[in-house]
Amino acid sequence: MSKNFQFETKKNHFSTEDKNFRKKNLNLFNKMGFPNKKIEDWKFTDFNKIVSENFQSLNFDKFSNRLKKKENIKDFNHNRIDLVNGFLVSSNFDFEDKNKIIIQENKHNEDTDTKTTNSMINLNNALSDRGYHLEILKGYQFKKPLIIYNYFSGDLKNKIINNKNLIKIENGSELEIIECNYDQSNFNFIKNTFDTLILEPNSKLISYTIQMNKSYGHFYKYSKTSISKNSNYNSFLFPSGLKFNKIEEQIELKGEYSGCKIQSASYLNSEAHHEIKTAANHLKPNCKSHQNIKNVLAKNSVGVYQGKIFVQKEAQKTDAYQLSKGLILDESAEFNAKPELEIYADDVKCSHGSTSGNLDEDSIYYLMTRGMSRKSATSILVEGFLFDIADSIINSNIKDFIQKNLKIQIYGNKKN
Repeated sequence: MSKNFQFETKKNHFSTEDKNFRKKNLNLFNKMGFPNKKIEDWKFTDFNKIVSENFQSLNFDKFSNRLKKKENIKDFNHNRIDLVNGFLVSSNFDFEDKNKIIIQENKHNEDTDTKTTNSMINLNNALSDRGYHLEILKGYQFKKPLIIYNYFSGDLKNKIINNKNLIKIENGSELEIIECNYDQSNFNFIKNTFDTLILEPNSKLISYTIQMNKSYGHFYKYSKTSISKNSNYNSFLFPSGLKFNKIEEQIELKGEYSGCKIQSASYLNSEAHHEIKTAANHLKPNCKSHQNIKNVLAKNSVGVYQGKIFVQKEAQKTDAYQLSKGLILDESAEFNAKPELEIYADDVKCSHGSTSGNLDEDSIYYLMTRGMSRKSATSILVEGFLFDIADSIINSNIKDFIQKNLKIQIYGNKKN
């Protein structure tokens, strides 16, 4: 799609410096356009073609933040942040010491990537006008999980949302966060997100992302994570239900004995296109990074995993692995994987691998001899394949919640 966006300079809440920065990035985006397969990082995903086929036009004009209803997950007690179309509208931290928490609207281009050649980030730098800024102050461990209710209203036809979020976990603090996406729109729209995550020494962040209903949204998220000494970041991704989804996790292990885990379980419905791209950059000794990505692919769906592990010369005693698996339910489905290692240290333990294939016919036959239909047997085997990721969740309340929603996706009785 040859769409040129215009920046509204009359928005006087931007400083002159910010306006110039935005114009520069907008010019770069208009020059490059939406990414296509000629770009190495998008070699399996022609987003320009996807946009052209699904959007007659695109705009970022104002749209309402009115919702049909607000959700309230009752499975366990939790704190909450409410976002509507990327805007921070409310928050509630009644279970916590509020003096230890800072929550506010984002500061537009703080901690962004200013030297990027990624046109989606250029577009975000130019047009982002919403998001949240969350800080957990030194030495505070959350008593209850935090749920981010991420709503999308019904008037998003041909709209593009550009938002920036920042989470900072200070020294010795811990947070468990669940991002739940609820789409109340029946139209195609684009959400372009830039997340910055900062983990100071001795901190811990566990993050879960789950799509709660079927969506015509086309989601792109670039997440930049900085992990300091003795800190750990765990990310669980359950994005089933989106029409298009690409998540990029860019992780830097900057302190000794830091670690990260990226795990994903996706059931890709018919026509869905999902991609996860990761890069774990080991900068210091004695760090760990583990990646485990699983996709189940239905008719005409496309799954992509691109993962890279960098081990710098100083990063001796690195322990890193990546594994991706695709379970293909229909011959029209497609799974692409590109695992990579780039190692400059000599005392490391690193591995990578990728497999794809069909369900085992002997296993299906065995279950059918016990009275199951082929459809039920297939669902049981799919559940076992994906639940391997959910079973590694330590918090039992969150594990039960995730497993319940995975079952809804697998067995097809989700209310949309």
